[in-house]
Amino acid sequence: MTPTHIKWLHKTDEVLKTADGAMVEVWELNHEEDPAVLSAWAKHFRQHYCLDEELADLVSGTGKSNAEFLTEIKFPSAKVGSGPATRSGDFGEILVADYIEFILGYWCPREHRYEDRINANVSDNGTDVVGFRFAGEKPSPKDELFVVESKSGLRPSTENRLQTAVNDSAKDRLREAMTLSALKKRLLRKNRESALKVERFQNEADRPFTRWSGAVAVLDTETAAKMELEKTQVSDHPNKDNLKLVVIKGISMMDLVHALYERAADEA
Repeated sequence: MTPTHIKWLHKTDEVLKTADGAMVEVWELNHEEDPAVLSAWAKHFRQHYCLDEELADLVSGTGKSNAEFLTEIKFPSAKVGSGPATRSGDFGEILVADYIEFILGYWCPREHRYEDRINANVSDNGTDVVGFRFAGEKPSPKDELFVVESKSGLRPSTENRLQTAVNDSAKDRLREAMTLSALKKRLLRKNRESALKVERFQNEADRPFTRWSGAVAVLDTETAAKMELEKTQVSDHPNKDNLKLVVIKGISMMDLVHALYERAADEA
């Protein structure tokens, strides 16, 4: 089922090209004060860190409420250390995963990606988002692996976050095998059939497939206006012919992020 907050994500008519002529899709997140949609979004968000059916057992013995446990242990901090930056990055990754799953139609498994962190304020290593598309029941060269780097810029900054995403995407072939292995291991805990879907992409020589790369910048509108996104260059990207470039913009994005985390904790 498609989450209701996806209706707030719209492709714009804005034309944006990189310095070397690559096209960039520009999307807007037009979020509203709709309690029902925000509650559903917060629940969807919370599941990435802690499944609701496991929450009671995890909280048991801590002396904390559900909200305290999530806020103090599972979620990145709103104020301490690298917590705010990790919140921003996680929000961007989850939104991008929603985009490639519910808009582009890829299978985008996310099991245990955030819930296994030892330090909630430290982001995970490896590829940010991975999507899969299957041409049929058996492995096919038309199967697609979509490996996406997401970079958030939700506070004032002039750093070109799209260029950073492109640069990190260029390194993804080196991390791909480790990322797929880690994802497969997480899936094996609960769903062997899903894990075997990942296996189709672990030996390209025997099971060829089509590889797509993605670089996405999730930006606050005011921050995006000060970035020279048009100076982005992709010519050195090893998969530039199959590289999808996307910018997602929205107003008051960091306020939205903090509100989602707060609601996700309070409504658990």
